[in-house]
Amino acid sequence: MDDIPKIGITGMPSVGKTQTLIKIIEKIEKSGYKIEGMITRPVLKNNKRVGFYVEDWQTKENEVFAHIDFDQKDRVGKYGVDLKVLERIGVPAIEKAISDEEVDVIIIDEIGKMEMLSEKFCSVVIDALDSDKPILVTLHKKSRTPLLQDIRRRDDMRILEVTTVNRNLLPYKIEKIMAEKLPPLF
Repeated sequence: MDDIPKIGITGMPSVGKTQTLIKIIEKIEKSGYKIEGMITRPVLKNNKRVGFYVEDWQTKENEVFAHIDFDQKDRVGKYGVDLKVLERIGVPAIEKAISDEEVDVIIIDEIGKMEMLSEKFCSVVIDALDSDKPILVTLHKKSRTPLLQDIRRRDDMRILEVTTVNRNLLPYKIEKIMAEKLPPLF
């Protein structure tokens, strides 16, 4: 069980956690491994972030789940958060990653304040981390929620920080860790 790579990528907002994750995913997929889970992408208007999409990595189905114009009871900072969207797209993508025997690596981007408003999301994150599959996640850097504290304390989790200085090299370091630990394809 110790040999299963479980890697968390953390860093300040907008430093490039998602971009780092996507670079690693694309490289691993080129090697023939199947990856599934969810990613978040920014919604941009005039080059300013105004919200976030949640996307199923395999199907590419996506929908806006947080936006400055959303009038939702759930809010994080200036964003209204539509948990139904997260639970309709993100949670099932993670569940599929856990249960589909053809999926080699689970991805979850991001375990952050918005996503953790959903109990279903928090529950499926724990299921994914407890599974016997390699996992790559991005983590909110400063949040001190119980879930993030538990993830940071896990013995089987390796947390690496992406910064403006290392963001070009970090994907290669993580790819190397993953490549050494992933089971051979044949």
